[in-house]
Amino acid sequence: MSAEVMVGLVEAIPAGEGRNFEVSGERVAVFHTRTGQVFATQAECPHKGGPLADGLLGGTTLVCPLHTWKFELGSGEPLLGACAIKTYPARLDESGRVFVTV
Repeated sequence: MSAEVMVGLVEAIPAGEGRNFEVSGERVAVFHTRTGQVFATQAECPHKGGPLADGLLGGTTLVCPLHTWKFELGSGEPLLGACAIKTYPARLDESGRVFVTV
């Protein structure tokens, strides 16, 4: 059963960065793009367990900080690497609150 959870205010995540949150018992990385979008993915890279929230963010491309695997944030599809990452629906409301559904 999925549930939408408010994880915090978007201002807590600097533009172009990610932060980890505990959402319904799962560790989730939430990203705030420089264009004001929010995305949510699994917290660890499937390759070597790298902390994805610490990765480099360019547009909607995420680069793992350990071994430079690249992922598309919207779909989780690999741009460089062997497998995809799990994504979660994320949205930003008019008050700047970030919601993630797991």
